[in-house]
Amino acid sequence: MEISGSPSEAGFIYRFDLFELDPGRFELRACGRAVHLEPQVLAVLLLLVGNSERLVSKDELVEKVWGGRFISDAAISARIKTARQALGDDGKAQRFIRTVHGKGFRFVAPVSFIQQGAARPVGSLEERKPDGPPSIAVLPFRFLSEPGPLSFLADAIADELIADLSRLRWLMVIARGSSFRFRGRDIDSREIGQALGVKYYLSGNVEANQGKVSISVELVDTRDRAVVWAERYAIGADELHDVRQAIVASIAANLEVRISQNEAQAARARPPAELDCWSAYHLGVDRMFRFNRSDNAMAAQLFEQALAKDPEFGRALGGLSFTRFQDAFLQYSPSPQACAEEARALAEGALRCDPLDPFAYLNLARSLWLTGDIPASLDLLHHSISLSPNYAQAIYSKAWADMTQASPGISDEGVAQALRLSPLDPLRYAMLAVRSVNALFRGDYEHAAEWGERAARTPGAHKHIAVIAALGTHLAGRRDKASEWVARARERDATLNQTSFLSSFPFARSEGREVIEFTLKELGL
Repeated sequence: MEISGSPSEAGFIYRFDLFELDPGRFELRACGRAVHLEPQVLAVLLLLVGNSERLVSKDELVEKVWGGRFISDAAISARIKTARQALGDDGKAQRFIRTVHGKGFRFVAPVSFIQQGAARPVGSLEERKPDGPPSIAVLPFRFLSEPGPLSFLADAIADELIADLSRLRWLMVIARGSSFRFRGRDIDSREIGQALGVKYYLSGNVEANQGKVSISVELVDTRDRAVVWAERYAIGADELHDVRQAIVASIAANLEVRISQNEAQAARARPPAELDCWSAYHLGVDRMFRFNRSDNAMAAQLFEQALAKDPEFGRALGGLSFTRFQDAFLQYSPSPQACAEEARALAEGALRCDPLDPFAYLNLARSLWLTGDIPASLDLLHHSISLSPNYAQAIYSKAWADMTQASPGISDEGVAQALRLSPLDPLRYAMLAVRSVNALFRGDYEHAAEWGERAARTPGAHKHIAVIAALGTHLAGRRDKASEWVARARERDATLNQTSFLSSFPFARSEGREVIEFTLKELGL
C-alpha cells in the first residue's frame, strides 16, 4: 500500500523552466539530460534554488559551499557565472540568478518541487503585516460523491485535525463549533478571516469511487488568499481504517512546517523595528536552522528581540536555547561548556513559562546531549512526543539519541517516521546522517556510504555530516572519496579531530563505537 502524498525517503526534485535539480543524485538536468557541472557550482545552485524565497548572502554562500575559508569575490563570481551559463542565463539578463550588489544572490525563477509525481509551486509572497501568533480554522471537508457509508469522512477528518493541531502550543486553532458553521457554504477567504479572526484556513474534499478514496487539502492565507500548501492522498477504501490516522498525521505535520515558514517569509517584509515578538520568533527559527555561525548569531539576536517585548515568551527562550546548543555542538564558541549550561538554563526557563510546550522539552533534551546524559534526554523526548505525536523534529531527535545508544533498529524506525512526516524539514540532512550511522552499526557499509553522502550533499549540512560521509565511504572501500569528505570537513574546521567529533556524538561503548574510533584514526582524524 502506498499513500500518494506521503513522500518517500528518496526526497524531491526541484523544477524550474526546462530544468530539474536533483539533490539526491547531485545532478542538474535540462530536458531530462544531465548537465555536467563542477561540484562547487552544483552546490551553489542547490543552495540558491533551495532558498529561492530569500536572498543568500555571500557569507552564507562561503560558509555552506566553501566551509567558511577565505574565498575571493572573483572565485564566487566565477561559480555564479558558470551556473548562469548552464541555465542559459547571463549577468545582464539575470533570469534565474539575480545579484544583489553588496549583499548576495537570489534565485528568482519560479520553482516547484516534485514528490512522487506531484508538484507544488514555490513562489514569493506579497507583503503582509502579521500580528500575534498564527491562527487557523479547519473547515468541514466536502464529500463530493453520492451519499454512502463513507460520507462520515468529510467531518471526521476535519474533526481529527482540529484535535491534533490543538496540541501545537504556538498555533491558535478555532473550535469545531465555530469553524463548522461554514459547512456547505462557498468559501471566501476574507470572509473566513474576518468572521473567525484567523490568518489561515484549511479546506478539503473527499471522493469515493470504485473502491478508491481520494482526499485533497488546501491551506490558504486569508490575508491575501494565497495557497500556501496543497496535497492529495489516494488510497483503497479497504485500507481506510488502517491509514486514515497516517493521513491526518501527515497533514498536521505539513501544516506545522508550512505555517511556520510562511510566517517567517511574511515577517521579512517588515522593518526590524516593527516586528512583534511572534514575527521576530519566526524569523529567528528560520535563521537558526541554516546551521552556520553568522545566521545562528542573528537568530539569537532575533530571539532576544522577541524576549525584550515579552520576557515570558517561552518559545523565544526555547529558540535561544537552541542557538546556545548549536554554539556548543558545532564549537562556534571558545567556551562550549558555558554554552551548554546556558542552553539548559534557557530550556528550563521555557518550561517554566509553558510546562506543556513540546519545543521546550525538545530543547532541554538536546542540552543534555552536550553533557552525555542521553538516557535522561530520551525521557524528555518521550514526553515531547506524547504532547505532540506528529512533532517530526522530536521524533528525529529521539532517533538521534537512540542512534548514540547503538540501537539502530529503533532509531531507523524513528527517523523513517520523521522523514515521512516532514520530508522538507530543515534538519533533513541530519535525519539522513542518522540513517548512515545506523547502517554503519549494522555493518552495512554500502548503505552507510550512500546515506552519508546524501546527507552531506543536502543543503544545511555541517562539518560533522561530512565526517559521517567520510566514515561510510572509507568503510565501503572508497578511500579517495573518503579523503575528499575529510578535506571538506577540515575546510570548515581545521582543528576538527576525533575528540571534537565524539564530544558532539557521545556514542555509548559498543562495537559500533570502536569501529568509528578506529576509522577516524585511519582517516587521520
